[in-house]
Amino acid sequence: MTKLIEAEGLKKSYGTIHAVRGIDLSVEKGTLFAFLGPNGAGKSTTIEILSAQTAPDAGTVRIGGHILGRDDMAIRAEIGIVFQDSVLDKLLTVRENLMLRGSFYGMKRSALENAAKAAAEAADVTDFLDRPYGKLSGGQRRRADIARALIHTPPLLFLDEPTTGLDPQTRRRVWETVRLLQKERGMTVFLTTHYMEEAAQADYIVIMDHGRILAGGTPAELKETYTRDILRIAPQKEEALAALLKRCGVRFQKTGGELVVRLKHTTDAIRILESCREEIAGFEVRRGTMDDVFLNITGTEVRD
Repeated sequence: MTKLIEAEGLKKSYGTIHAVRGIDLSVEKGTLFAFLGPNGAGKSTTIEILSAQTAPDAGTVRIGGHILGRDDMAIRAEIGIVFQDSVLDKLLTVRENLMLRGSFYGMKRSALENAAKAAAEAADVTDFLDRPYGKLSGGQRRRADIARALIHTPPLLFLDEPTTGLDPQTRRRVWETVRLLQKERGMTVFLTTHYMEEAAQADYIVIMDHGRILAGGTPAELKETYTRDILRIAPQKEEALAALLKRCGVRFQKTGGELVVRLKHTTDAIRILESCREEIAGFEVRRGTMDDVFLNITGTEVRD
């Protein structure tokens, strides 16, 4: 596949704070790329560099063939950004905000109106297009923010924690909008998020902390490498089941009246259950999750 973003050796410091410490990354065209890390990991600084908002102290970036530092205007023309904090005018309607944003790209009136309509439809904001931005709910504002980023139909969309602070139902609707855009337009989406269930839907994930990239891969690859499935067994009689598992060479832990086995392979559960079925009252196999991946790689849960 074609690489839309290629970055090598990126560094950025603010005084004694080393926000980005020589990272390399690439993003394939048309994919959903998730960039994960706790607060202070360096994610937002990396996005600022990639989107030509901030110059790196060292390193090179190519976006769609354009070179950062030489073709910054061309790079800005090909990206859309949804920031953590909104940049829209609360007193203007959504339509007025879109028209204002589109005017920055030198569009004529008719082209600008068509672009605003297309962006509004793509982000599902037509129902409140003529309402003041400041009167919208959190989820409506987020979708309006996405519409603003789409006004010039960019091939690359940066989403910097776009659903933080929203309730689960609203997050799901915003996310459905993003995925629909990515699929229908072939748009490349570069996402940062604190929600592991969102990251699990990405085509590729990179995890960063303390300015460095710690791991990268597809969700399945990361789960395979950094997690173990867990078999939880409710015993008929705890002592009898524990003794049987020991005789079979199965290591386990006792937790809340259950015996917990960390599996090397999911199918190992079949052999274990068959060997002690008479002593089992119930069981559950829990697959490794992206939360487990994040915890095992960074040594911490997600820091909000």
